[in-house]
Amino acid sequence: MAKKASTSSGRATEGGRKPDTSSSGPSAGLPPKPASRRPSAKSVEPVRQAAEPAPLRPAGRASEGFVWRRKDLLGLDELSAEEILHILDTAESFREVSTRSIKKVPALRGKVVALLFFEDSTRTRMSFELAASRMSADTILFTAKGSSVVKGETTLDTVRNIEAMGVDIFVVRHSEPGAPHMLARKVRGSIVNAGDGSHEHPTQALLDMFTMRQRLGRIKGLKVAVVGDIAHSRVARSNILGLTKLGAEVIVVGPPTMVPSAIRPMGCQISHDLDEVLPQVDVVNMLRIQFERFGSNLFPSVREYHRLYGMDAERLKRCRKDVLIMHPGPINRGVELTSEVADGPSSCILQQVANGLAVRMAVLYLVSQGTE
Repeated sequence: MAKKASTSSGRATEGGRKPDTSSSGPSAGLPPKPASRRPSAKSVEPVRQAAEPAPLRPAGRASEGFVWRRKDLLGLDELSAEEILHILDTAESFREVSTRSIKKVPALRGKVVALLFFEDSTRTRMSFELAASRMSADTILFTAKGSSVVKGETTLDTVRNIEAMGVDIFVVRHSEPGAPHMLARKVRGSIVNAGDGSHEHPTQALLDMFTMRQRLGRIKGLKVAVVGDIAHSRVARSNILGLTKLGAEVIVVGPPTMVPSAIRPMGCQISHDLDEVLPQVDVVNMLRIQFERFGSNLFPSVREYHRLYGMDAERLKRCRKDVLIMHPGPINRGVELTSEVADGPSSCILQQVANGLAVRMAVLYLVSQGTE
């Protein structure tokens, strides 16, 4: 008797039906492996192994039946809680691809993804590039250095010229807040915001939330401390927006020069005492000090900042035993985190990087299906 086929999250499909492998899903062209039979013994009915489930159907935790309609991902501010959950659930399905011997699916075959990075990046750029490649898309990489931008070409003219080459999706990082939003109004292709100034970094917040849910089993009801330069952090803004929409409680922590009171209407609490906050929270997300933008003008000295707001082994003892320590990277070791904490058992920094690939695969797939 055949076993029920499982979805990617390990639950049987409704009514024991095999997962959908139609061409409309990201697993198009990847049918389940044929079931194998074992030799029967006497009159015993042959036992057949369960067919391998279609690997990329959304896990459907809270977004089952939801239809994605957006052609762009510009920020979490404009997304509903249901849309955020749908991205996370879709990412859960794509996470399995990286465990295969052949790490490739045809979900974006025939599509062209342009990576437009007007700012320097390592993790985000490589993560998007690998995500597109895993889904069989063609990719082209643009960096501002050495391009026509240095000759005076505008961002819009640059993107329109690249679009004329047949590009379908643009992944854009830009130093100016709102640049991806402007492009979304002017070009036909899909726009994915990979960070715009100090405004938003939606995929970083999505991978942070994905990691929290993966490690702690939920987001609703969690207490999350976001520590550091809140005023200039696009990661902080996107995390606050996403976490509060999903029912988490957010406390932002940092020196008064880096935590503006104007951020309180976003739904978070403000504290300037990290030691007081640590015993209360489930997650501590340590933000990077952006020395390349502001130097150390926002606090007396690096040593003073680390003494008051850095995470070391002694400060970690104040936290709950199962606390998660997160960081968007790159780490300034000895400033935000000591190596003992960054590389210790409470840290999930490398897990964030790994999960970023699945989240960006989900985002690229979903915007490719969007119409609005």
